[in-house]
Amino acid sequence: MSNVLVRTADAVMDWVNQRAPNMMPAYRKHMTEYYAPKNFNLWYYFGSLAMLVLVNQIVTGIWLTMNYKPSAAEAFASVEYIMRDVEWGWLIRYMHSTGASAFFIVVYLHMFRGLAYGSYQKPRELVWIMGMLIFLTLMAEAFMGYVLPWGQMSYWGAQVIINLFGAVPWVGDALTEFIRGDYLVSDATLNRFFALHVIALPLVILLLVVLHIGALHEVGSNNPDGVEIKKGPKGNRWDEKAPADGIPFHPYYTVKDLFGVGFFLTVMSFILFFAPTFGDLFLEFDNFIPANPLVTPEHIKPVWYFTPYYAMLRAVPDKFLGVVVMGAATLILFALPWLDRSPVKSIRYRPMLHKLLLAIFVVAFCVLGWLGMQSGSDLQKLTAQILTVYYFGYFIFMPWWSRMGSFKAVPQRVTTHD
Repeated sequence: MSNVLVRTADAVMDWVNQRAPNMMPAYRKHMTEYYAPKNFNLWYYFGSLAMLVLVNQIVTGIWLTMNYKPSAAEAFASVEYIMRDVEWGWLIRYMHSTGASAFFIVVYLHMFRGLAYGSYQKPRELVWIMGMLIFLTLMAEAFMGYVLPWGQMSYWGAQVIINLFGAVPWVGDALTEFIRGDYLVSDATLNRFFALHVIALPLVILLLVVLHIGALHEVGSNNPDGVEIKKGPKGNRWDEKAPADGIPFHPYYTVKDLFGVGFFLTVMSFILFFAPTFGDLFLEFDNFIPANPLVTPEHIKPVWYFTPYYAMLRAVPDKFLGVVVMGAATLILFALPWLDRSPVKSIRYRPMLHKLLLAIFVVAFCVLGWLGMQSGSDLQKLTAQILTVYYFGYFIFMPWWSRMGSFKAVPQRVTTHD
């Protein structure tokens, strides 16, 4: 019986190869013959987890659109219908809403790993830029998806964010009207956000993900040591021409990633079944109230993954300058490969000053996220202003401080070589 199955499988593969001769070479290039460094650690789980969450968002989003009504009159009621009457609808909705937060968690951790190990330095500048484009598109996708339930926070959050474009000189009013599709946030706004959220932006994200992975596989993966395995000795038990300190991505890292997936799904399952709103963090309580243009929520705030930038916006007294600062906080990350002049990639071999500045940067970003959720007292605004200055100072002065200090000697090969 087994021989019959093997012959059948071989026959099917031969049939496919005759009609798509480039399919197997592409598979080998990106999986079985793509050699990744031996010393990946837990920080390298988050790239594959981001792919997992992306698939979750697409699949659950497709199921949600089957019952969702993209109109101001029916949107909120259709979400309630999904939650209460559609079989397993509550689970699918929470998988999607909690999945959005999970997406930003793994993306932020993925970006932190890039910062810590210098994964944006030559020759991976294009990989970093593609990743940042994914991040920007993901932010737009998340914002538009947040508006769709048409609850109180969805409506007023859209009102606040869209009105920010009115601060743009000369074209501000026309731009906000164009984005809304009307003179105020209304049915037209919801319809165009639905179209962009469901069709346009997911296609852009998928394209950017393919380009991101393609660019990565052209230059090879970075590692915790920041050592280029392609420049090291050649020859291993799989291929005499392959890097000696590399192992095939499949099956070795695909199996390793499955462990990370199992742990991640376990944690997410506990959140889904026991704390899907995560204490007003993943889903605001005000969003379980239908949108009402006549009643303003006591405290309008964006979802947690936008709050660091919202805190920067509020820290600047001038509205237009606040919008510029908020946009620049993301755009400055594109310049990171050219701002960092360190001769060493990995934080492992950098001076203590570099480690301290990075640690303060992470703390500052997290505190800004907390401040963005608060009411905004005078003390909180002052704190946000100080942290905003540090955020930008970290990058602006990077060409100087990244060369300071005594660097450790970087090994010739990855530290876990045989």
